[in-house]
Amino acid sequence: MGKQEKDLGTAWEYQGCLIPKDLYYDIENQVWVRVNEDGTVTLGLTDVGQTRAGRLLHIRVKPVGTKVKKGKPVATLESGKWAGPVPALVEGEIVEVNPKVVEDPNYINIDPYGDAWIVKIKPTSEETLKRDLSELAHGEKAHEEMKKHIDEWDIVCMRCV
Repeated sequence: MGKQEKDLGTAWEYQGCLIPKDLYYDIENQVWVRVNEDGTVTLGLTDVGQTRAGRLLHIRVKPVGTKVKKGKPVATLESGKWAGPVPALVEGEIVEVNPKVVEDPNYINIDPYGDAWIVKIKPTSEETLKRDLSELAHGEKAHEEMKKHIDEWDIVCMRCV
């Protein structure tokens, strides 16, 4: 059976996995960031990440006001088959924690790119933000790298509800 791929306009879909075009991705850790109009960045787990983890049961998130370095954890997620850190993709300060995912981490499985973001970070400076974003996959590069990752892990994305 052939691989299933679609261009949905604002996102690509490959093997059932959504890959929004406007996000920056850490392919290895399956974490995304979106740059917001107010200069903050929103961070969350990808569709591939939530599929690989399985139904998420627990989350521990660093509190608002915590200074984070790129690559250091902003949260820890646990499912029945996996536990691991969610790294910061940009250096800065946590300015908001999503109460929806703290109350019910399974929400990440249902809506990984929408209302189920994990934290918002205020970058240390424009320069550090530009540097950090330049090290992430974006656009067509993200699309190709994500497809490669999906194929390597033989993933078909599903939403655990």
